[in-house]
Order: sequence, then structure tokens, then C-alpha cells
Amino acid sequence: MWGLILRPLTAWRIVLWLPWFAAAAWAENPAASLEAPTVEVVGTTPLPSVGVPLEQVPAAVQAATGEQIRRQQALDLSEFMEQSLAGVTVNAAQHNPFQPDLSFRGFSASPLLGTPQGLSVFVDGVRVNEAFGDTVNWDLIPRSAISSINLIPGSNPLFGLNTLGGALAVHTKSGFQYPGLAVQALGGSWDRQAWEFEYGGFRDRVDWFVTGNLFQEDGWREHSPSKLRQLFGKLGFEDDVMDLDASFTHADNTLEGVQALPLSMLDRPEQAYTWPDRTRNRLNFFNLKGSRVLGEATILAANVYYRRLHSDNFSSNVNDEFDPVTSPNPAFNDLSVTDQRGYGGSVQWTLLGRLLGRANQLTFGASLDRGETDFSQLEQEATFTPDRGTVATSDFTLETDVRTVNRYTGIYFTDTLSLTERLHLTVSGRYNRARLRIRDKTGSEPALNGDHAFSRFNPAAGVAYNLAASHTVFLAYNEGMRAPTPVELTCADPLAPCRLPNAFLADPPLKEVVSRTWEAGLRGRIADRLGYSASLYRTDLEDDIQFVSSGGAINAGFFQNVGTTRRQGLELTLQAHWGRLHLWGSYSFIEATFRTPFVLNSPNNSSAQPILGPSDIQVRPGDRLPGIPRHLFKLRAEYRVGEALSLGASLQAASRQFARGDENNQDAHGPVPGYAVLNLDARYRLSRRWELFFKVNNLLDERYENFGVLGENFFRGPGDTFDPGSATPEQFRSPGAPRAGWIGLRYALGGRAKGAED
Repeated sequence: MWGLILRPLTAWRIVLWLPWFAAAAWAENPAASLEAPTVEVVGTTPLPSVGVPLEQVPAAVQAATGEQIRRQQALDLSEFMEQSLAGVTVNAAQHNPFQPDLSFRGFSASPLLGTPQGLSVFVDGVRVNEAFGDTVNWDLIPRSAISSINLIPGSNPLFGLNTLGGALAVHTKSGFQYPGLAVQALGGSWDRQAWEFEYGGFRDRVDWFVTGNLFQEDGWREHSPSKLRQLFGKLGFEDDVMDLDASFTHADNTLEGVQALPLSMLDRPEQAYTWPDRTRNRLNFFNLKGSRVLGEATILAANVYYRRLHSDNFSSNVNDEFDPVTSPNPAFNDLSVTDQRGYGGSVQWTLLGRLLGRANQLTFGASLDRGETDFSQLEQEATFTPDRGTVATSDFTLETDVRTVNRYTGIYFTDTLSLTERLHLTVSGRYNRARLRIRDKTGSEPALNGDHAFSRFNPAAGVAYNLAASHTVFLAYNEGMRAPTPVELTCADPLAPCRLPNAFLADPPLKEVVSRTWEAGLRGRIADRLGYSASLYRTDLEDDIQFVSSGGAINAGFFQNVGTTRRQGLELTLQAHWGRLHLWGSYSFIEATFRTPFVLNSPNNSSAQPILGPSDIQVRPGDRLPGIPRHLFKLRAEYRVGEALSLGASLQAASRQFARGDENNQDAHGPVPGYAVLNLDARYRLSRRWELFFKVNNLLDERYENFGVLGENFFRGPGDTFDPGSATPEQFRSPGAPRAGWIGLRYALGGRAKGAED
């Protein structure tokens, strides 16, 4: 069945027939023609602006509100997206709930260096992919500050670098939108304790909003506690022609994780492989944005920002070159310090009017971003405790000390022309230029020095046709690019692999990644009770960059261009209202494959053999990319029992996926099995101002894993102790969390802070 869906001709025939099926359904419901359509407006540009009616957008945009996130009591934005947005998966590669590797249609946004990043993330018009590795730190986006999100699929060039498979635009709350006071507390499994408050208001033309979060827990796995301190504030001014907001985000978070486990140790999934692995992120982020109406048909928007992130990472590692004589320390600790400063701004003009007698909306803009990073890495020898913790046996010594500078420039435009009342044409484009400078600060590693420049113009075009008042069919083509990051450029030598996120070496040149996406689909509503969306897509990446494993340590390897890769598939969503019951469901078919043959060094793959080196694998066209399930199914149900009680349930199911290091799909351990997880949540309004809520994750206590990587297990001695003589290649997996529950209490006074249903 799925092979039939993926045949290109068959797939496109399905898309071409979809409008006729929808038109027939609409024709069978004459009452639909009497209903006034609901106009939904979505943002389709980096800076918030007037937006475009959804019926004119040639893309399967997904949107959600902060109120939806709160009702589900999602831990953070990434957990909500995993449960409630189509095509999104999350894996626990780092095993801290705030450091997930998030994937959308097979493209990643992750805080982990070494993950090929393919999504751009914006907060109030500022791109928050970090300058050093284009990583995304989900712990730095306070959940309680989110007003709305838009997930825009495809290689939309307007959002600039890293928009290979999609862009996520996050918008924060303001006092005009969210007046009132709300405080809540939560506690439960793993000694999780969370306190949260928000307060917003306005007077005349001035508004204010502030929210804060305090969170701590021990974690369900040993040695994996988390502690978050988040604060967000915004001060705004608004009149008939101007809207001005100044916001500030502060975070001081300490997150610990414990890595994946080899199959032989999964009988006790709560144990750590090695520990500690600790990250501390300290953020200060200032953003000033505004817009002004210059005339009846002209709107000017602009922003300037400053963002500083200081990250300390302490990680424990096995010495895979252990030798009683030449290298007698069984372990070593890495300490990396990353200080990133980012600043820049954007300006954007929107012209509303008529072109050739037709309604037209033209937007053009420019952006300039600069990122400066000071990175140092230190290493110390260590030994292991019986439970695989590390104890230092020497002082730290400096291994790497570099400074990098990124300069990104972009000029873009988009124009939406209504050719008829039903047919809308959108044409867009963006010119990107990226310049990267890398300098060794020690003076002893001149091979690290390098200057790199990448530039490209990326076009896009699409049409949206409204079959009826509430049914739209669309077709789009777009292109995007990603420039290699400093961490990739300094870790691209197969003869000298790096241990992420730490050691860097010389910088062989890498090529920029170019994406080309086709998408066609259909969306609509029937009788205001049933909404649907169906889309088919294909994205080809030219000169894709992958992190290639190279040795016994599971985080050792290098980056290289691997030719062409492809993500293609089918995405279906359905939502319905019947009285007090609301249902939402989605199915995603994602086929992510290599299209260019190449040879990889993968010594822990059972099928490895001498090709170009002693332990190579041959990757062929059609082999699946690791870490991406083919099938995703999600279901969300909410039911209101009377006026006080609301019940909710979420189901996520994913099919099997291949482990990293098994790019040829032939390792004897096979793929990581699929899984299904059921979560419950409920809210009970005790009074007008008080609300009791609870949530249960993994209700059925399913044992499952959601990530795999091939590595060498050095802990084969008695009681899983260090024994290099019996080290064995194994598949490492990240186990999913067991059943857990939490209960909380919320007090809300006034306005939107009451938590009224959206």
C-alpha cells in the first residue's frame, strides 16, 4: 500500500483528484453555501505583520495558541508539538526532558551539536538558532510566555538560513491580550516541583506583561535532575498608527542527561551509562520591535535585538583508546565553555493595494545578524566508580580555544496577488549571504583558522484556489539553503574525528546545503464542525551534511557532505466538534532516504567490511536516514463534562526507525522498534478563580525506546563495570519514560489569564 502512495505519478494523481472529491462533498451540503466563512490570518514573514488569510496561503500551515499548550499542561513547547502537531517527533538522545531532538517531516531542530539542523525557529521575529551550531535550546523559550505559534512547512526562503524543511514562528503574550493575574503550582512523580506566574495589564495606550517559571525535578533516570529559572517581561505602547514592544527574556537553567544505554543494560532502563553530563545555560535576550502605519496602504515593521547565551557543558566519556601502558586512564572528562553574543535587526515594508486592478499584498525586507562565539574546551583524565560515574585523576588542561564570527545578510520579498476572487498567486524570494570567520586564540593551532563565504538567491512560487467558501487547494515550489556552521567546518576531517560537543581540529571546506521542495494539498471545513487537511510533499537536499560516526565512542565522528537526500510523504489531519467533544487526529507518512551512494566508516555496524578503510559500510540510494520513523499517528480528544470538568487524552504512535551508524540499514541489531504512548489530562474548576488539574503520561506504562545509535560497550565486566578487554559493539537505545503523574492548582483573576477556552 505504502509503495503505491510513494510512486511519484500516483501521488500527484491523488493530489489532482483531491479537489474534485472536496467539491463533491461541499456540493452534497447545500447549507455550507449559506454559512459565512471564518477568516483565519497567519503570519508568513519573519517579522510579525498584517498576515495573509489562510485561504490564500499555498502551504499546510499549522497553528496553535498558548491556551492550548496550557490546557494540555505540556512541559514545554517541544512536548506540545510532539503531541499536537502533525509530522513532529521527539527523541530522548540526551535524556533530559528539556533537551529533545525534535524532528518535523524528517528535519531537526535540536540543542545537540552533531544533529543536522534543518528547521529555523523565530521568537517575535528573531531567529534563535544559535550562531555556533544552528542548535535550538528549547529550555530558553518559556512556555508561559507563548501566545501563539505557526509551523510553516517547506523550504520557505523568507525565513532565511536553516529553513530546509520548515520554520517555527513563536509569538509572545502582551498585556493587551492577556490582562489579569494567574499563579499555579504543580508536583508529583520524580519529585517534580513547578511554580509559575503571569501578570498582564494595560492603561490607556501602555500595556505590560510579565511571567516567570521555577522548575526542578530529579528525573526518572539516575543522575538526571533539571532546574529551570525563567523570566519574561514585555512593555508595550499602542495607538491608532503605531505598535511598539520591548521585551526581555532571562533564563538560568541546569540540565543533566545520561545518554543512551546498550541493549545489554536495558533490563534496568533507569541507570546511567556514564555520568555526569551537565549543561548550564544562562541567557539574556533583549528585543525591541515595532510597526507603524505610514498611510492607508503602507505598513513599516522593524526590530533590533541583543542576545547573549553562556553555556557550560561538563561531560563524562569512555577512553576508547585505553591501554594499561600508553593510555592508562579509563575515562576522561570534558569541560566546554561557549559564550555566544548575537545582535542585529530587520526592517520590513508591506504595501496593500491593487495591481492590474486586482487585490495585492507586497512585502519586502532586509535583515542583518551577527554572532560572535568564544569557545574553549578542557580535558582531564578520570577513572570510573562502580556505577560508572567519573572521578578526576588530573587537572583540566586546555585543548581548544577558538573565536568564531558569523555575519548573515538577507534581502527578501513576497507578493500575493488575487488573480480572481478564488485564485491567489504568491511569488517570493530571498538572497542570503553568510560569512564565517574562525580563529585559534592559542596561536598553536593555525589549521583551525579559516574564512568562509556562502551566498544564494532562493525563489518560491505557489497558487491557492478556493473551490468554495471553505475549501482550498494549493500547489507550491520553494528553495532554501543552509550554510555550514563553525562547529561543522572545524570538525570535518575524517582522519581526525571530534568528540562532540568538544574537540575541534582543522577545517576542510564543506559545501552549503540547498533544498528544493514541492508540495500540493487541500484543506477546508464542512459545516463548521469538521476540518481537514491533506498534503503531499517532496524535499530534495543537495550536498546534505551529516554527522558520521567514526569510532568506538558513540559521540565521536566528523561532518561531511553526503550528496543528495530526500524527504517525501503524505500528511493528513482531521478535526471535529460534536457538542462537548473535540477530536483531532493526524497521520504522517515520512520517507527519508539517501539518494547518492557513498562509503561511511561505521566500525560498530555488523555489516562493516574493508572498502576504503578497515570498517566501512556502503550506503546506496534508497537506504533510509537514521532516526526518522516512516509512520506517525496522533489522536487528541477533549470532552467537557458539565461546566466544571474537562477531560483530555493524547495518543502518539510511531513506527520503527534505524539507528545512527546504520545508514546502510543492514546492521544485525535491526531497527529500533515502534511504539505507542497514551497520556491523560484533566481540569476541574473549583470556583470562578480556582482550578485543579492533573496529567498522567504513559498511562499504560509502555516499555519503549525512541532513539538508537551504534557504539561500543566498554562496561561488560561484573556488575556492568569497565572492562576494555571484553568491549563489544552494540546498539544503544534511549528508553522512554515510564508512567508518571502530576497534580496542580491554579488561581486566576481577570481577563485572559482566567484560561477561557479559545
